[in-house]
Amino acid sequence: MNKGVSIALTSITLAQALKIPIHFMKTGQWNPKVFFQTGGMPSSHSAGVTSLTTYIALKRGFPTVDFALSLVYGLIVMYDAQGVRKQAGELTLRVNDLDELVEKIKKDESVQFEEKPPKKLKEMLGHEPEEVIGGALFGVATGTIGYLLEKNRRKTSKFKIKL
Repeated sequence: MNKGVSIALTSITLAQALKIPIHFMKTGQWNPKVFFQTGGMPSSHSAGVTSLTTYIALKRGFPTVDFALSLVYGLIVMYDAQGVRKQAGELTLRVNDLDELVEKIKKDESVQFEEKPPKKLKEMLGHEPEEVIGGALFGVATGTIGYLLEKNRRKTSKFKIKL
């Protein structure tokens, strides 16, 4: 498998796994299902694209088209993870309130609708800025480690061949 792809997928998997103990530290509840949910700390989207971008920067260099493409793509993904998907979650809360209003109208109750402050969704769609930053930092670390491990393996295998 392509080394960049394997580093990015590993970073995503590890970031998702980290959500379990972080969730436990925040809530006191051990919930392995958090691994399969979107949202939360750290952002696996950010970790994946940042680890790939870091790996490309270290392997191919900063002035390459490869790096530029990965960086721009990564920034779009991270913006989307924090912005658009977060707003979709807020919209869902408003739609849920409308459903309650429609039920009251159907029952011929006096329709008195109060806008409620947003409640947390069972499954978050987006990320808070610190979750995106946490994922990005985690991605830089995993991308760097992946690059260094590959570089070390190449040196070791070249050394063995020369003997």
